[in-house]
Amino acid sequence: MTNQPNQPNQPNRQHQPYDPYGQQPQAWPGQGYQQGYEDPHAAQQYTQQWQGQTWETQNHRAVSAQAPDPETAILTPQSPQSPQSPQSPRTPQGPEAPAATDADASATGYGPATVGGNARVTDAQRARAEGRSPIIEPGMQPAALTALLGLLLAGAAAVGTYALLVPLVILQAVTAAGWFRLNGMWPARQGIALGFAGALAADAALLVSGRSPSAILGTIGVWVLLALVLQLRSHADPDERMYGLMATVAASALAIVAGGYLAAAADAVTVGAVAVAVAVPARALPLPTPASVVVSLLAAAGAGIAMGSVTDLGTSGALLGAGAAVCALIGHRVASYDYPSRFVHFTAGVALPLAAAAPAVYVLGRALA
Repeated sequence: MTNQPNQPNQPNRQHQPYDPYGQQPQAWPGQGYQQGYEDPHAAQQYTQQWQGQTWETQNHRAVSAQAPDPETAILTPQSPQSPQSPQSPRTPQGPEAPAATDADASATGYGPATVGGNARVTDAQRARAEGRSPIIEPGMQPAALTALLGLLLAGAAAVGTYALLVPLVILQAVTAAGWFRLNGMWPARQGIALGFAGALAADAALLVSGRSPSAILGTIGVWVLLALVLQLRSHADPDERMYGLMATVAASALAIVAGGYLAAAADAVTVGAVAVAVAVPARALPLPTPASVVVSLLAAAGAGIAMGSVTDLGTSGALLGAGAAVCALIGHRVASYDYPSRFVHFTAGVALPLAAAAPAVYVLGRALA
């Protein structure tokens, strides 16, 4: 048997690599051309895929070869009786879409889009716009409660130091709660509890130190640092944290300062508390503001003279009563600001006049003794 030489024009197909641009037959659109290989996976990399459109031979319309993406497909409403043909115009989307009308907005339940938003107008702003005063005074009922609490302070101070603690603790609790509500922060249980705890700490420090006023100042400093640390640990917005910090510091300071009744002399507390108990109801009388202020101060001075004659202060009680009344009227004015609610009137409106008068009672009592 003779050996036949290899033909140079006939390459060995088993060892020759596939040449996609050579003499291999070209695949038709939508089909893949594949030959037998030793490695079935190696053939897939040479398979040609048609990415485009095909034509339906019956209607000669362009038909997409792939299914539409459900996220990007544009859905148009169709009725069962008349399906939409491919040539029907689509609803414009994006910038060329027409703006929604008021009729469409009312049909969907949503209003038309706005750029500036809807800013809420407070009652105080509406009152200023209408030419009315944004100040509403607490009235006679909170004034009567202030007078009752003042008389309790005066009577308890005459009994003894520990008896004074009962109405004083009530005053400090109502002061902390009323200040937070006056600033529109209710319920703010953490801040109210912190302010009330500061007042209790100040009362304990006063009793331990022999009713030294340095206990009040030291407690205020410690509580300011504590409120600052707690607000720094908060995850609220910076503006909200700042509002919360200022409200907490102010409520704590007012509740602690009310402990000045515990540091003051018993006679000064008696005279000052009775003067406030008379001045606040006089301020609530249905009189013009200047007239009611004058009547209030005169009534407080008269009460100071009357109680001074009973105690060791004598006629100097008039000055103590007038000074306590001035501070009480300032607290009364603060509790009336910016259209407060009924709850504010029965918390801040009751407590702030007495709490604001505590420093004057201590200072004037020490000066006139």
